[in-house]
Amino acid sequence: MGLLETPSGERVHIGFFGRRNAGKSSLVNAVTGQDLVIVSDIKGTTTDPVYKAMELLPLGPVLIMDTPGMDDDGPLGELRVRRAKQVLNKTDVAVLVMDATEGKRPEDEELIRLFREKQVKHILVYNKIDLLHDDPSGLADRASEEIAVSAGRRWHIDALKERIAALARTEEPKLRLVGDLIAPGDMVILVVPIDKAAPKGRLILPQQQTIRDILEADGLALVVKEQELRELLHRLEPLGKQVKLVITDSQVFAKVSADTPAHIPLTSFSILFARYKGFLLQAVQGVKTLDDLNEGDQVLIAEGCTHHRQCDDIGTVKLPRWIKQYTGKNLGWTFTSGVEFPEDLSPYRLVLHCGGCMLTPRELRYRQKCAQDQGAPFTNYGTVIAYMQGILKRSVALFPVIAEELNAQAHGA
Repeated sequence: MGLLETPSGERVHIGFFGRRNAGKSSLVNAVTGQDLVIVSDIKGTTTDPVYKAMELLPLGPVLIMDTPGMDDDGPLGELRVRRAKQVLNKTDVAVLVMDATEGKRPEDEELIRLFREKQVKHILVYNKIDLLHDDPSGLADRASEEIAVSAGRRWHIDALKERIAALARTEEPKLRLVGDLIAPGDMVILVVPIDKAAPKGRLILPQQQTIRDILEADGLALVVKEQELRELLHRLEPLGKQVKLVITDSQVFAKVSADTPAHIPLTSFSILFARYKGFLLQAVQGVKTLDDLNEGDQVLIAEGCTHHRQCDDIGTVKLPRWIKQYTGKNLGWTFTSGVEFPEDLSPYRLVLHCGGCMLTPRELRYRQKCAQDQGAPFTNYGTVIAYMQGILKRSVALFPVIAEELNAQAHGA
């Protein structure tokens, strides 16, 4: 991925839902102006969610998601319906496609209930109106959450796109990874080990996004490997250069902390992403569970992306090893990646998540809320590593609310 490309987790996620043969795939093709999805009169042509990253005017970078029919049947159909519902957890705007010749059916009502329960913005689309009416004028002027269209005849498709864009827009201030922590001209050092899991010639996504955010804030980004940090700081000292912040990969937290003078703020990519995605407070609250783990307790380690796992993978190898060394307990481990995330979290004493760079804030909030509702403490990689190495207080000192929570925990409040 280039520095100018928009990551999946930063795109507006638009999901198309509905019964089989309601015309979801035809409508996706009409809205995007491309033949993204196979269209057929045979029920159940879309058997798995289909994802397509693209630019959609007037909205901008989006991820279009076409889902299997919600009325699919049989054991395989149940699996498809479950996957369609998983897509809803990452959806910013849901488009419910209904066959205008059949009207709203029980499966549609159930989807509307789910939209409202999960607080997903949505629009109801009555498709195939050309089978009912020869003159489309005025049929787009339904209630604000409804519109009538014809994917086949391309009636009211532009109006639908405008409605989707209006729902996707938000007045909330855009969160920043690091840009709100620095001023123009500030120097930020990023400590970047060469990650074996990243494709050759590339940095991993959190590093790319952080560099981009520093540049957008008119800051100065200096990138070094962990063994070069001490020398770089030594060279900068006589020049009178003040380093505003050091950001490190969590895997080398201990060494970087030792090499970074106490007056220079230090944090990690993982902690920044937990703040950016909106769950850093929960991560700090959940991390103390490490001290209460008992022999045989089950821990879920969840990652938002799928990648080729190396022999010393951070999620499946290093973290379990470090946690065993810290707790002295033999624990049970479950590993998930990508879109898979257990609905039943009751077996787990702790949920340990990655920074979530590939997930939308909505999906991460959903996962954190699932854990909260089921009484499973929720934290993330960088928070756990900093805590085990005794440097969490330093790592969150930049964030007053989080630092206050940590102090309250230390004093038993």
